[in-house]
Amino acid sequence: MVGAGTGGGRPLPSGKLPLELLTRLLEQLPDPPAELLLGARIGEDACAIEVPAGVLVAAADPITLTSEDAARLSVVVNANDVAVTGAVPRWFLAVVLVPPGTGEEVVQRLFAGLGAATAELGVHLVGGHTETTPAVNRPVVVGQMLGLAARGGVVTTGGLEPGDVVLQVRPAPIEGAAVLARDAWSQLAGLDEATLAAARAALDDPGVSVVEPALLAAELGARALHDPTEGGLAGGLHELALAAGVSIRVDREAVLWFEPGLAVCRAVGADPWSTLASGTLLAAFAPDLAEPALTALRQAGHRAARLGLAERGAGVSDETGEPIPWPDRDEVARLLGG
Repeated sequence: MVGAGTGGGRPLPSGKLPLELLTRLLEQLPDPPAELLLGARIGEDACAIEVPAGVLVAAADPITLTSEDAARLSVVVNANDVAVTGAVPRWFLAVVLVPPGTGEEVVQRLFAGLGAATAELGVHLVGGHTETTPAVNRPVVVGQMLGLAARGGVVTTGGLEPGDVVLQVRPAPIEGAAVLARDAWSQLAGLDEATLAAARAALDDPGVSVVEPALLAAELGARALHDPTEGGLAGGLHELALAAGVSIRVDREAVLWFEPGLAVCRAVGADPWSTLASGTLLAAFAPDLAEPALTALRQAGHRAARLGLAERGAGVSDETGEPIPWPDRDEVARLLGG
């Protein structure tokens, strides 16, 4: 007998929906209206709607893999999804769900996190919904960010073309390091205290916002932008390649790694390539713009490296031709999601 609310068919693991299932679901959507410039597609994290003042960009994402800092992460992650289109994040809505028995102080901390993050990014909390419900067993925050871009100024994940250079801006895995250091602490007894402290503080230093480098990259002429999240750096590269219908050849030696994140991954048996990577930006440029953009990003204080090259074909591989697999599941979800 099927339990209430679970339905039949193949059980789904925690994390993102399987690619094949999500593809089938999106194919069932009706034809979009004329004002929809960018809609629901694999690899795209935001939509873009033409309005009289320009282009309204919106993105929505839940924070479910951790309850610690869920509110702050909800603001930042959704702001990232808007900023990688070249739009400035401006308005935020939050759905806050907590289980029965939650104390008022928990909700107060969630809203304090929302207030601090929106203030830091210069956006405004303009609405949403709050609810105590047995549908969740820990606090969940579902955020929606909206922003405005100039008409004709939207950058997409799928804008990558063969010959384009892919830059990595900021290291990985940052968010995964913080979540695992806080929630998988029982497996980290062997780590030195300084490394563990750096991993736990990763949401603040180096932080998970890519708003500033994304907007700068858009100004510098980025052809495509993407912020890897679930599935890590490998998943983000595959999403970038799939959205554009190209392959990406990666220089493994050029990858910018967050060293405390690598240490945490080794300690818990996680693959850093597939570990929650919010805080990292992938930016693609035409060959003649890549080096000037790389220089400008570095001069603005962002760690950046020439990571790979777009080619005709499909998938992601390294310079020897060895495939870099698309993760079936994010390592944080595998280790903590049950």
